[in-house]
Amino acid sequence: MEENNLNTIAEQGKEFDDSENKIFNLIEEHKYFECRDELLKRDEVEMSEILEDVIRDFGMQMAVILFRTLPKDSAVEVFSRFSVDNQLGIIDVITDAEIKNIVEELDFDDKIDILEEMPSNLVDKILEKTPSSERKLINTFLMYKEDSAGSLMTPDYINLGKNMTVRQALDHIKEIGLESETIYTCYVLEKGRKLEGIVSLRTLVISDYDMKVSDLMREDIIYVHVNDDQEEVADIFKRYGFLAVPVVDNERRLVGIITIDDILDVMEEETTEDIERMGGVIDTHNREYLDISIMGHVKARLPWLLLLMCSYFITGGIISSFEQTLSKVIALVIYMPMLMGTGGNSGSQSSTLIIRGMATGDIDTSDWIKVIWKELRIGLIIGICVSIINVIRIIFIDHNSIGVALTVSCAMTLVVIIAKLIGASLPMLAKKIGIDPALMAGPMMSSITDMISLLTYFLMAMIFLGI
Repeated sequence: MEENNLNTIAEQGKEFDDSENKIFNLIEEHKYFECRDELLKRDEVEMSEILEDVIRDFGMQMAVILFRTLPKDSAVEVFSRFSVDNQLGIIDVITDAEIKNIVEELDFDDKIDILEEMPSNLVDKILEKTPSSERKLINTFLMYKEDSAGSLMTPDYINLGKNMTVRQALDHIKEIGLESETIYTCYVLEKGRKLEGIVSLRTLVISDYDMKVSDLMREDIIYVHVNDDQEEVADIFKRYGFLAVPVVDNERRLVGIITIDDILDVMEEETTEDIERMGGVIDTHNREYLDISIMGHVKARLPWLLLLMCSYFITGGIISSFEQTLSKVIALVIYMPMLMGTGGNSGSQSSTLIIRGMATGDIDTSDWIKVIWKELRIGLIIGICVSIINVIRIIFIDHNSIGVALTVSCAMTLVVIIAKLIGASLPMLAKKIGIDPALMAGPMMSSITDMISLLTYFLMAMIFLGI
């Protein structure tokens, strides 16, 4: 069964590639309407992927030519699935009238996302031709700060009255369901739009038609505030497995809902951001690697590298200050890279696991004592193991003195323990003071542990070698 599924997926992938190659050949032959016919054989997701490949290989103008041949409904759906950069690229080429038609047909949350990225003069043009009631709502949504729950939500939800019967509720869902983001969860409001309860479509469908919504609704509601950070919202979705979450204001009035499709985008953005920061890359605005120019990559990477390079001035200063010690026992130089590398790797191991644990909610800053105690024991065991191996190597293979072996092995044990403690504590400290914990991993962790490793190493040399 599993093999059949894999074969089906492989066949679909091959079919997709063949279709894309055929479209590319038709483009080269300038047969644009045949291209459109080939595109319309695919669903909107695949159409958007093919057109983004056309942008990459043939340029924006060619993609716009094909985009304009699509039926209106398909064009809007395809446009909503483009990356932000490609959406703005198409907007730069098509007419104001075409932009207005696309924006009008987009789902409300997609519309807000597009308007946030558009030049202000173009937004003003679109809003001028928008009905006043919708314009007021759009302006309200545009005022929510970026990365907040308010910026993610949509006002297209189903609200019910608690005195409705199940029959009335189902009729109401049929009436407005097509215009709603989701129909699976309905929200029960009292006067002033205050959120009073929720009821699922499944509950309504299996209940007697004459029952009241008030008898079926749940009052223990999980909701988020308009100003909550999008990462906190994502945590709620992961924790409870919701398809949608209500968003309320300070007076618990329902102002919108966030659906799972929007929060999946947030999860991808947050993961991308964490990976970039752990690798020492400044925010690239979640753009695709190939879509970023050479200078864009340079700007994203150079500042962090310069900062980390400056930290190595300190490391160099430590080595310079112990120059006489090194000149007396040249063998110590041989083991410095190993010691610094092991320290950096040990710290990165701990920081990666702690950052992951905090991201999934398994670890909280209040658990710091448990975490430190556990990492201390882990570091001690690992440190002793690698030190024993080093003692054997230094004495029997490298034929160095017992003093050098003791210096390296004791330093190694201490460095591993300290690196584990630093790797565990720094991300938790960062989160406590409001800094992204991902900054405490990767290159940053290596720089810190390098300095600690050298200081510990030279201190052990002074103790065991008397220099």
